[in-house]
Amino acid sequence: MCLDIRRGEVSCFGSVDVDPERMQAAMKEGNVTYIVENLTTLLHDKVIGSVGSKKVAVSIPAALAFTRTLTIPVKAERALKSAVELEAEQYIPVPVSGLIIDYQVIGRTATELSVLMCAAPKKIISLVSEAIEQVGLEVVAIEPSLMSVCRLLKATESAGLPSIIVDIGAVVTDIAAVDKGMLRVTGSAPIGGNTFTLDIARSLNTSLEQAHQLKVLYGLSFSTKQEKLNKALQPDLDAIVREVKKLIRYYNDRLGGAKLEQLLIVGSGANIPGIGDYFTNALFMAARVANPWQKINFGHLSPPARQVKPRYITVAGAASISQEELWK
Repeated sequence: MCLDIRRGEVSCFGSVDVDPERMQAAMKEGNVTYIVENLTTLLHDKVIGSVGSKKVAVSIPAALAFTRTLTIPVKAERALKSAVELEAEQYIPVPVSGLIIDYQVIGRTATELSVLMCAAPKKIISLVSEAIEQVGLEVVAIEPSLMSVCRLLKATESAGLPSIIVDIGAVVTDIAAVDKGMLRVTGSAPIGGNTFTLDIARSLNTSLEQAHQLKVLYGLSFSTKQEKLNKALQPDLDAIVREVKKLIRYYNDRLGGAKLEQLLIVGSGANIPGIGDYFTNALFMAARVANPWQKINFGHLSPPARQVKPRYITVAGAASISQEELWK
């Protein structure tokens, strides 16, 4: 997506569906070919509108990055890089030598600094950068997908409030606690929109296509199929709820931040009627599907269908990055 952040207007957008197993294998093996093939298809055949820049901000799945808020003594500020790397060794099951680590001071007291640390394997960053450069584009920023989502929601959905963000992708759900629009801690669950569809198909003994239709048309809302769909979806949703509760406990016990006030649901798997009510009842917290599109317009372009729009939230957030963020 290309987005004029001053006017909130989209100048181009597009998406391409990939084989999750082949993509995972490509990332694991360092094989750039499959990624380049799909980027080429995307840029040449799937983009609506005009790509007005060769500079690209990239989001990578939260599962490929490590994001954590660290507490570091003020006296260590002069050697902050070394202090962050030392802390990273304790939290991340990858040698520091194999990581690219970035950090930002997000708070301070007389004795302690709160530092947001983000790290990703050098292998992944190099692979993504090489693939994008091979299709003639220039990478100016790479960040975890949840950072992109936070940026967009902070501007459009009052996500400056202490919030939980649940980003339901095709195969993985990323979860974050956010305070003042800044990530504090992240987690994930190996469940996504495809999981929902498969479990509906299996439970109701129907085709994947029919299962998808049932999911997006009826979901958890009142209908003659509500009981059967609830039964099919409940194990998956309960697994996500368990991960959310773990993250909330960590946030409360370790970070001592402001009370979390809301849960915002985003992602391609968020198009299930009634899913906001489900999380509200399960967590005793106000929950709803985020709708940043009320402040973003598609100008002269025909916008994507309502049920497809959620898949563009992450790239809209990446496209909203400012020059100040790039160079601070």
